[in-house]
Amino acid sequence: MERKRNYIYPDKDTLVAAFTCEFSNILKEYAEEGRQIHIALSGGSTPISIFRKLAEQTSREEWSHVSLYWGDERCVPPDDPESNYGNARKELIDPLGLDKALIHRIRGEEDPREEAERYGNELLKFLPGESGFPVFDWIWLGLGADGHTASIFPQEIELWTSGSPCVFAHHPNSGQSRISLSGGVLNAAKRVTFITTGEQKAQVVREIFMKEGNYNQYPAFYVNPASEDLEWYMDQDAAKLL
Repeated sequence: MERKRNYIYPDKDTLVAAFTCEFSNILKEYAEEGRQIHIALSGGSTPISIFRKLAEQTSREEWSHVSLYWGDERCVPPDDPESNYGNARKELIDPLGLDKALIHRIRGEEDPREEAERYGNELLKFLPGESGFPVFDWIWLGLGADGHTASIFPQEIELWTSGSPCVFAHHPNSGQSRISLSGGVLNAAKRVTFITTGEQKAQVVREIFMKEGNYNQYPAFYVNPASEDLEWYMDQDAAKLL
């Protein structure tokens, strides 16, 4: 059933509170049904705020059926401040004492090409598959002011259609190596949610929504899961040009 929805909140704090509430409800739903849920987390400041709220408002027991993965990772050690996994560990995993057996991190400290292949194989091992891609229950995504999502940037948009679950990418300015889920994985997911805040995102949000300007050069524009379960959580600043 189509479930493309847009949620706009007055500010980041209100968005974080609403998303945390939605996530808590999902935890309860899956726990009551006794089902495992596979979630790919996003990096960024807003997800970190969500992690903190979830650590305050949920219990370890509620996470016993949740397997965590990442949509992308910077090629840095897990104790580096830029590590997406490291930030989630600090704000969510360690405070709640989550079961390490259910945490599937991208090893940013390893050779990126080899790690992209290893992580892709791990996803295929633990998740159900469809057309050669692992199928997540839920993927969180961020949006860059340049239209990138996960770690697929406009100058490497060909990575979107990679036949592999994971790809080796580069940040366009710093040249930093990244590992990212490919477009095939993002669009195979049962549910995909963009979490977007800040007025610096407003122009690219408008171009994607209205199909204006350079929209077809933005990897984020091509997020269109076959499930049709796509939603955007935005604060007023990010949505100001809609």
